[in-house]
Amino acid sequence: MRYPILTAEEAAALIQDGECIGLSGFTEAGAVKVVPKAIAERAKAEHAAGRPFKLKVMCGASNSPIVDGELAQADCVSMRMPYMSCPHTRSLINNAEVPYVEPHISLFAQNMRYGIIPRVQTAIVEVCDVTDDGKLVFTMSQGSSADFCLMADRIILELNTYHKPCLADIHDIFIPEDPPNRVPIPLVAPEEKIGTPYVQVAPEKIVGVVMNHQKDGLPHYRPNDAVTDKIGENVIKFLEREYMAGRIPPEFLPIQSGVGNVANAVLKALGKSSIIPPVKMYTEVIQESALELVRSGRVTFASGCSLSVSDEAMEEVYANFDFYRDKLLLRPTEMTNNPAIVRQLGLICMNTALEADIFGNVNSTHILGSKIMNGIGGSGDFARAAAITIFSCPSVAKKGAISAIVPMVSHVDHTEHDVQILITEQGIADLRGKSPRKRAEIIIENCAHPDYRPLLHRYVALSPTGHTPHSLEKAYSFHLAFKNTGDMRQVEL
Repeated sequence: MRYPILTAEEAAALIQDGECIGLSGFTEAGAVKVVPKAIAERAKAEHAAGRPFKLKVMCGASNSPIVDGELAQADCVSMRMPYMSCPHTRSLINNAEVPYVEPHISLFAQNMRYGIIPRVQTAIVEVCDVTDDGKLVFTMSQGSSADFCLMADRIILELNTYHKPCLADIHDIFIPEDPPNRVPIPLVAPEEKIGTPYVQVAPEKIVGVVMNHQKDGLPHYRPNDAVTDKIGENVIKFLEREYMAGRIPPEFLPIQSGVGNVANAVLKALGKSSIIPPVKMYTEVIQESALELVRSGRVTFASGCSLSVSDEAMEEVYANFDFYRDKLLLRPTEMTNNPAIVRQLGLICMNTALEADIFGNVNSTHILGSKIMNGIGGSGDFARAAAITIFSCPSVAKKGAISAIVPMVSHVDHTEHDVQILITEQGIADLRGKSPRKRAEIIIENCAHPDYRPLLHRYVALSPTGHTPHSLEKAYSFHLAFKNTGDMRQVEL
């Protein structure tokens, strides 16, 4: 190999205070594993010596506890983009110690190329293969790794010998041209390959290779409960109804599914459906529940930007790689989240909400309007362009003290114009073609918990006239009741 072999500490020593670094990984899948630890230790040493050392940290989306945890705990992060779900980073953001910026993931790399956001100076990425002429094969995710490598002044590789070079067979790297001369993206089916299995970089940009042999360390996904199972059943009930009514074509439409327990419950219910035919996925994160459907034949192909599965599931993939080789594909997020492709393929997009209001606006990210929980991720990319957009969540939280259905969301991530279907364990609200007053009626009756239905009807009655029954004085009365008493049921209307 033509590139110098470095220790993690030697690699970390190349990073300078104030730099913008781009790290591979989309969840823990494909995340760099040893260099970030060394960077965190260097930050501690620099701070102990009275010297500044902070970095702008860019990732594909959420990352590993090493990246988002240890770097944050070492007071090493001066900015974080474009998505996170780590408690340590979240705490710094909510304490106004770390600026957090969250563009739509599909525009993240383009905005960096245009100079709208800081450009990555050093890319640190995990690969399973590298050639002397600069061909890099990523491991279990892509995210924005290819863009980081192409834009960076220098590249540090973590060559992970646990992962096998055969992973090249499930990668398809296509970077679209920038406007105004962008040509159409020639992708008309989830299984099509339109790029290369590697990213080609200038070899002289690769300043060193750090060896490791580590698994991604993702845990098994948590088992579903009765509430999430019921939400999954309601989602599939709606899709079965649409399919039987002829509003979904006989071969069905490709699906996109978010991340987490609700998404797993939806896929579990899909696997049990005797009405919906085998489907294809064009999504962001391919979870373990999706792999189970691939094995059963209920999902015939899954395209995403990350294969985010437990170590045991990854062992099974390697043991049966000939089976998976033509059923899985990983792409950059510029492709997986591209609204033009979402519209072109006619995706059914299913994502989760923290809360929704009676008009259909959705809050995916913030608690009581100001404290961020998680980023918006790719849901905004998918929601507006989808053929069918579904948002779902449990109707209550904190043992009923919080209603997920409120008069007005405390933070808006997805407007009522982009939300077609709202589903909780209580039922299904089809908002398509409905006026604001009709939306309020069916959301309250079908999605709100029974404890909150009378209160929500009382709120609507405050505005007997007007196109939208909205009260400026009482719009956040539910949130204020929780803030003041710890229970939204104590609201005064």
